[in-house]
Amino acid sequence: MNRLYIFIIAFTASLSVFAQEKVCLSVDMCREMALLNDPYIRNSQLDILAAKAQKQEVLAEFFPSMKIQGFGFWALEPLLKINAIDIVGDNETGRYIQNLLVKVSERNGTEPYFTTMKYGYGASVTVTQPIFAGGRIVNGNKLARLGIEASQLQREVTIRSKEEEVGKAYWEIVALEQKKNSLDCLDSLLRVLEKDVLSGLDAGVLTQADLLQIKMKKNELKTGYIQIEGGIKLLKMNLFNSIGQPYRFLNSSAGSQAPHLDDICLTDRLDSLLSPEHYYLSEEDIAARVPEAKLLELAVNSKKIEKKMALGEVLPSIGIGTSYGYSQTINGRFNGMVYGVASIPITDWGKASKKLERLEYQVEKARNESSYLNSQLLLQAHQLWLNLNVAWEKMQVARENVELAEATVSDLMARFHAGMITLSEVLSAQAKLSEASEGLVDSQIEYSKALTEYTGRQ
Repeated sequence: MNRLYIFIIAFTASLSVFAQEKVCLSVDMCREMALLNDPYIRNSQLDILAAKAQKQEVLAEFFPSMKIQGFGFWALEPLLKINAIDIVGDNETGRYIQNLLVKVSERNGTEPYFTTMKYGYGASVTVTQPIFAGGRIVNGNKLARLGIEASQLQREVTIRSKEEEVGKAYWEIVALEQKKNSLDCLDSLLRVLEKDVLSGLDAGVLTQADLLQIKMKKNELKTGYIQIEGGIKLLKMNLFNSIGQPYRFLNSSAGSQAPHLDDICLTDRLDSLLSPEHYYLSEEDIAARVPEAKLLELAVNSKKIEKKMALGEVLPSIGIGTSYGYSQTINGRFNGMVYGVASIPITDWGKASKKLERLEYQVEKARNESSYLNSQLLLQAHQLWLNLNVAWEKMQVARENVELAEATVSDLMARFHAGMITLSEVLSAQAKLSEASEGLVDSQIEYSKALTEYTGRQ
């Protein structure tokens, strides 16, 4: 009963949300949607499946191979034509026997020789089992396993890049929305000032020029508001396209069940971001855990296996097999055989030695690159942590500037009401507050991007 009650409530809530066409998305929800809908991430899964299929393909080399073969022919003339001379030899006896056969043939209307193989057909089944192939089968299987692991690691890199891309796009939209809120606050201040100016005009204390300044400032805010609105719409469309979120650009789109662009809200806010200490992880751990470090290790191992496979090309290969079938050429009959095959490519040893030497250089090259790039990964981890802390400190300074600008505006407003300063000084202070607010939002964007890059490698 309780489950049914919960289901009814959830279903009713979903209907109400659909009716209102409101969709609320957090940054984590956007990342999850991107993982489901991004074609490159789906393709990375296909790469893993392809690598697994390749491993099964290599694994099949361990098992016997079976072939069913058939053949048939028809010749204009018999392939085999012999007489007594061919059998006995070109001597007196042979010629004598051949002459007798000619006379008998003339009397009986036959040919004085034997012909066969004018046509023929046959079929056979062959089974071959490799016993030793210089280690190429075993090493090929190892290389295929490395291919699966490399595909999985590459998928992790693709996912991380997509999550970083979505996170940055998300926070840019949130930042513009906060800038729009800052403009709303400044507009409220201008409305208060406008009332004061109108009162001052009625009292003869202020002039028409003061009112014009207020109107010019309001128009500046309108221009900024329009630009921000356009920027938000553009960034939203870009984000929703990348995560697969349907939307309507026009409110009047007929037949569309998708929510309107303005009805899709982003719930997370830049103020919710915590200090760097909440996300700290040892730089050595980060450098060791990122997929790139494991990919470098795989690159070295794959080069080693390639060298072993090249060595296997000049080692002996041994196999056994059996064959059974029917042949109709001279006479029709079934037959079978068991055979063994051993191959030693002696003439390839010189060429193979140079190939092994070349592959050894590639192994050493992969080791050098791995060592250098691992140190670069550690340096990158240090740099990400440094960037995160610098962005946090800049954000604290920007927040303090906003507080100072707000205190200044409040003080100047009071002095303006008391008739101690001019309107221009108040408007100048409000411009400083607007600049400080934008600086805070910009610093929050910078911190969010640095945090996205830092946490994405954990």
